[in-house]
Amino acid sequence: MTATQQPSTKQDILRLLLKQGQASAQDLAEQLNISPQATRRHLKDLEADGLIEHQLVQAGMGRPNFVYQLSREGRDRLPGRYDDFALSLLNTLAETVGQDQVGTILRKQWEQKALEYQRQVGTGALQERVERLVELRKAEGYMAEWHYVEPEGVVESEGGSDSVQANKFIITEYNCAISHIAESFPSVCGHELEMFEVALQDCRVERTHWLVNGEHRCGYLIQPK
Repeated sequence: MTATQQPSTKQDILRLLLKQGQASAQDLAEQLNISPQATRRHLKDLEADGLIEHQLVQAGMGRPNFVYQLSREGRDRLPGRYDDFALSLLNTLAETVGQDQVGTILRKQWEQKALEYQRQVGTGALQERVERLVELRKAEGYMAEWHYVEPEGVVESEGGSDSVQANKFIITEYNCAISHIAESFPSVCGHELEMFEVALQDCRVERTHWLVNGEHRCGYLIQPK
């Protein structure tokens, strides 16, 4: 049996591993509501196809447990890749006009993209704008989601008679649709922070997690300035 058979369950396993980073067969079976035996068969097929890999993890005094994670090929599989041609083009440009000029081109591209995001996100409540931005990222091939961050305290309002809670949100992206470009031209990741700040006017954006640093997701904290 290959990974092309029963694609729904196997795709679900790949998506869970993409989102969670790693998981045991038992964990996956419980989340998918299928038997551990069936889960292990799917995992065996996926590993044979080079889409996942496993390692032994010692948990307490018991027997070591197998945990599974996506391989590089598996991560590239979800969702489809869009950056191979762009990376080839950028490498050719770097050879032709130099790395600095390519950096200038990338910055100009992200400035234009930021303004396009800003136009499409529009105005309104911060939560609504965050939702729209996440939907735009999904349409571009990112496995993205957002959630509200419960405030730890209060912010005094002007005049001091009232207090208001500061709304904060986290945007999480479990893959990078331009990961190959980011590896060769890491400045694009810095431009993403600037791009989000332009798109979400009057907000500060901070990076909380970074795929480039070996973490299994990119995370951005969004809060009003």
